[in-house]
Amino acid sequence: MAKRIRSIDIVIVGAGAAGLGMGVTLRDLGIENFVILDRTAVGASFLRWPRQTRFITPSFNSNQFGTLDLNAVCLHTSPAFSVGVEHPTGAEYAGYLRGVAKYFDLPVQTGVDVLSVSARGRPKEFRVETSRGDIRARFVVWAGGEMQYPRTRGFRGAEHCLHYSKVTSWGDLSGEERCIIGGSESGIDAAVGLAASGRRAVVFDREEPWERKGSDPSQLLSPFTKERLNAVIGSGRVKLRGGRAVIGVRPTDNGYQLALDNGNVVHCAEKPILASGFVGSASLVRSLFEWQGDEFPLLTENDESTVTKGLFLVGPQVRQGDIIFCFVYKFRQRFAVVANQIARRMRVSTEPLEEYRHYGMYLDDLSCCGDECAC
Repeated sequence: MAKRIRSIDIVIVGAGAAGLGMGVTLRDLGIENFVILDRTAVGASFLRWPRQTRFITPSFNSNQFGTLDLNAVCLHTSPAFSVGVEHPTGAEYAGYLRGVAKYFDLPVQTGVDVLSVSARGRPKEFRVETSRGDIRARFVVWAGGEMQYPRTRGFRGAEHCLHYSKVTSWGDLSGEERCIIGGSESGIDAAVGLAASGRRAVVFDREEPWERKGSDPSQLLSPFTKERLNAVIGSGRVKLRGGRAVIGVRPTDNGYQLALDNGNVVHCAEKPILASGFVGSASLVRSLFEWQGDEFPLLTENDESTVTKGLFLVGPQVRQGDIIFCFVYKFRQRFAVVANQIARRMRVSTEPLEEYRHYGMYLDDLSCCGDECAC
């Protein structure tokens, strides 16, 4: 007997901030024949955050003054209003996302593992193979999470480290001191979390991210992180070792040895923390994208795959030239860009997207994104 295949206009892969925000945008256009698939739960990536980790961007209920909450994924919502805190935890933010899914009655299906995505014909028709049967779709929007795909390579012995994403709570870790490899956001967050739990941390980084200056928040430590770092530096519990790259880790009888690029060796009694970031879920459908090295998928100006027409990317992996859309308030500005393309090809009116432009949720002119701060 032939396998039954469902036909749906649009499949959104991932029920996190990007997937739900994209779903609400489609709903605002009157598009109904779509589905949002997630293999675990709504907001799964945020549920994997260490318990002490907070959003580095602040939430504020400013909608009535025409300014959308920085962490909102769609119009007329605010995590500050629904959760009641300025810097939500991952679990709190996942609660906000569940509220969005329920309020907008989004067609979310959880517990569905996407096994493969293939495209054939002209125009492309997608076949999405899932753990609950196959789907035929006109468009696929990839909105997979980041936290579930840690970057665990880069130097010899990296497998002996504990990746940041595997930590449930900094207070649960054993030992009095931990070495941290990587001094960007996750590395400093780890150091602050360890210090707050009464432990010590030594942070190693090839550069000195904590000293970097500039206007692009994607390239810098956030003010929230800097403030927390400054508070624990004075305690003596956190030491920063910039200009020292770790090139190897090996276990010993009494701990671990870290080999540095200057020839020195550092001993750590406990398993080092690897704060090396994430590879991103788009790597799961690598063949459907053209890539910039091994880092990011190449996209058209409408965030569509350059080699697979009808496949779009939304979320923190979106790059347009040197512009990085890695925060919610950045990548949400591209939902309307993708929705506009899909709606036009489906011959659906795009007039509702003008409200998105009013609220800064429709960024299709990137010439404004390189402005430096005057002071």
